[in-house]
Amino acid sequence: MKTLYKFLVLLLLGYQQLAFAQNGIVVFQSDFGLKDGAVSAMKGVAMGVSPNLKLFDLTHEIPAYDIWEAAYRLYQTVPYYPAGTVFVSVCDPGVGTDRHSVVLLTKTGHYIVTPDNGTLTLIAEKLGIQEVREIDEAVNRLKNSNESYTFHGRDVYAYTAARLASRTITFQQVGNTVRRTVVSLPYQKADYANGVLQGNIPILDVQYGNVWTNIPKAMLEKLGVKSGDSVRVKILHQNKTIYDKAVRMVNTFGEAAVGDDVAYVNSLLNFSVAVNQGNFSDKYKVFSGADWTIVLSK
Repeated sequence: MKTLYKFLVLLLLGYQQLAFAQNGIVVFQSDFGLKDGAVSAMKGVAMGVSPNLKLFDLTHEIPAYDIWEAAYRLYQTVPYYPAGTVFVSVCDPGVGTDRHSVVLLTKTGHYIVTPDNGTLTLIAEKLGIQEVREIDEAVNRLKNSNESYTFHGRDVYAYTAARLASRTITFQQVGNTVRRTVVSLPYQKADYANGVLQGNIPILDVQYGNVWTNIPKAMLEKLGVKSGDSVRVKILHQNKTIYDKAVRMVNTFGEAAVGDDVAYVNSLLNFSVAVNQGNFSDKYKVFSGADWTIVLSK
């Protein structure tokens, strides 16, 4: 019986490894910008491991040191890549300190190579944690880079990601398993009670100034609001009211006149507000972060 059990366990692990097999894709995210050679250096390291890798960019325009935005952009993007994709996320104000360098394997089979400084907050919640391994820099570090303490994105993360994506190493060879938890940033979660929805503004749709919230469509339906209805939108910053207005729900911006305030469900299926062909953030001085609250009622 024990022999059969061991066989089944090994079989299950084999299927799991196959399902999560690295696919040669590496996706880079950072707060480096594109004004210098930092991003190109990371890609050069990856290509030095294997010229057959497929390299893509998520974004390199994370505001400097903004770990929360790095966390959100992973949440926004990772699920749309196939299982086996390896992500490198470098927003690392603590570079060179004793924060852990890890690879998270999600329950969906995505790998994220990053400092464990809060960057994994949202993606761990959304996709679940299969396993977390700490990078063994004695093995998984660019050759002759030990004297550099401030560019782990190049010397550790890009190098480890490329080795993993190209199957030069297995996930087990990244380093030891550390735990099934990650460092998590505190934030206000969406809540419904007594006919009122309350949530947070975690991010802006930066190109257009639209305000994205963490209130999901399913929770909005509890309020009984549908397309064409008006919803009372109250936005507060540090408990001070910045915006308070009834706004019409639309499915598309074409349903509203240019310049109208509109409410809609965004591409991540969360409640959002905008000015049609305008910039809601600029117009009303509404921004994002842990101290921004949005309250909805009929």
